[in-house]
Amino acid sequence: MSSAPIRVLYVDDDDALVRLVQRRLGRVGFEVVHAPHAEAALGRLEQGGIDIIALDHYLPGGIGLDLIAELGQREGAPPIVYVTGSAETAIAVSALKAGAVDFVPKTVSEDFTVLLIAALEQAAQKARFEAERIAAEAAVRAARDRAEMLLREVNHRVANSLALVSSLVSLQAKAVQDQAARDALEETQARIYAVSLVHRRLYASDDVSGVSLDEYVEGLLEHLVTSVAEGDRQVKLSTELEGARVATDKAVSLGVVVTELVTNAIKYAFPDGRCGEILVRFRTVGEGQGELAVIDNGIGYAGDGAVKGTGLGSRIVKAMASGLGGSFRYERMPQGTAAILTLQL
Repeated sequence: MSSAPIRVLYVDDDDALVRLVQRRLGRVGFEVVHAPHAEAALGRLEQGGIDIIALDHYLPGGIGLDLIAELGQREGAPPIVYVTGSAETAIAVSALKAGAVDFVPKTVSEDFTVLLIAALEQAAQKARFEAERIAAEAAVRAARDRAEMLLREVNHRVANSLALVSSLVSLQAKAVQDQAARDALEETQARIYAVSLVHRRLYASDDVSGVSLDEYVEGLLEHLVTSVAEGDRQVKLSTELEGARVATDKAVSLGVVVTELVTNAIKYAFPDGRCGEILVRFRTVGEGQGELAVIDNGIGYAGDGAVKGTGLGSRIVKAMASGLGGSFRYERMPQGTAAILTLQL
């Protein structure tokens, strides 16, 4: 037992028995407070400082089970050890079902106080363990909430930093006269945006462990269609996206892949300013596998022939596919091309 006395509220109208209990329990470190009836017990509990309740069955104006029911509606009520006649087993069982942690048969022998002390010590230990468990769980929740808050703040700052880098790249692109260099800078800006959008979604989300792929890709395409499409060219973007949730690192890689494939389709699938359509589709194709496809109705390309541009985009897509544990391929369609990435979810 701890050095601080365990304060017991003994609810019983037998004054002589209570004085006996007070003497014997006081010798082993308990402090016994007496309440002769339920109303007095409730009033004393309002004052606080009670660790355990020892509750007699027969009380003036009612029974102990009524008080157990009343205390069961109160949060943080002390544990109850029920005291009843030795032949009243059914009453003891009812008390345990109602919420008492233990019971002690009341007798006139010295065994009564011995059993009562053992029951009270055990109840005090259980209450202490329960309080420690609740405190530990609260500490874990507080630590988790703080970690999530800090992670959201990190994502916020990363997103802002990437937005600043994107703005600097945009300024540089506008200052460059060479068209090829300008195109390269604009493509770099689109890749930076794909990464920054993941972090923006993370700091605005309650769950920082992953990103909803459909919402992320929709936001990415909305940016691409306004920043990459040129002049009077009309390119219609549509989506068929299953609502999968992917981890942050996979979302970043998928965002870069979508950016590369959609940008390439806009630039090369529709030459001479012709109009066209691009479908971005994501679906599950097996247990633990997903398929991302960018399908256009342009002039068609199957991955053969000379690479247009610098070829950097193709190298990026293949590197991302490898990092995602998947594969990448082109498929020629009856009209147009399908660029397909399979990956492990």
